[in-house]
Amino acid sequence: MKLLRHGPVGAEKPGALDADGQLRDLSLLVADFTPEWMSPEKLDALQAIDLRKMPLVPAGTRLGTPISGTRQFVAIGLNYRRHAAESGHEIPKEPVVFTKALTSLAGPNDMVELPEGSLAGDWEIELGFVIGTLARKVAVPDALKHVAGYCLANDVSERDWQIKRNGQWGKGKSFDGFGPIGPWLVTTDELADPQNIPLELAVSGITRQKSNTADMIFPVAEIVSYLSQFMTLLPGDIVITGTPEGVGLGIKPEPVFLKRGDVMTLNAGPLGTQRQQVV
Repeated sequence: MKLLRHGPVGAEKPGALDADGQLRDLSLLVADFTPEWMSPEKLDALQAIDLRKMPLVPAGTRLGTPISGTRQFVAIGLNYRRHAAESGHEIPKEPVVFTKALTSLAGPNDMVELPEGSLAGDWEIELGFVIGTLARKVAVPDALKHVAGYCLANDVSERDWQIKRNGQWGKGKSFDGFGPIGPWLVTTDELADPQNIPLELAVSGITRQKSNTADMIFPVAEIVSYLSQFMTLLPGDIVITGTPEGVGLGIKPEPVFLKRGDVMTLNAGPLGTQRQQVV
């Protein structure tokens, strides 16, 4: 299934995308897509719903993040070889891990507000996934059993805060709205292989990133297993898995950063599309 949440900020309702690509409202049956709904049993129950009988979501309705109540927002850095190279880093021997503030979570088409005085805003299209069952010290062969589904993400970054403010990448990654997620969560029964998803991002009509998750250094199964060795992953946690080459920081001879009025458009095949205006 493709699960989503629709409505104003703070008042989103659960929904799903039907076979005809229409948004359906599930709020008569489900209060909200909370972490408890990410378990295999709950997701199996949703499969029994005849989406054609559910009300249509009015056209133009805002979409929020596809899950509420997330407790941890974890990110992986430098997970594509050419992105590591354009960033001036060696290929990591283990996943580079940082966190984004939960308050950075945003809907897939919400506006992205640059912080006051920002001159180094940047884009990063990424594959994300949501944990379905508690994961602690899991082995790689068992890791994908703990994933509820996959989503599109934009790891919006402010490079001055990320690089020049005494370390801690999260400083440049955690501004409000710097974590657009969605438009929907594709459950694993519909997307069994997360390592063959196209990723493409354009800024104001210029394609900046075009790659595929097949090029990831550490695939999703290895990321789940690795994280679970030193932290417990909880149902509903969101993990984003790194970006391919083509970020603004890596453009030669001079970096190109976001400016107010720019529009970022993202496409990830079955994971859907995003559109964010920079303000």
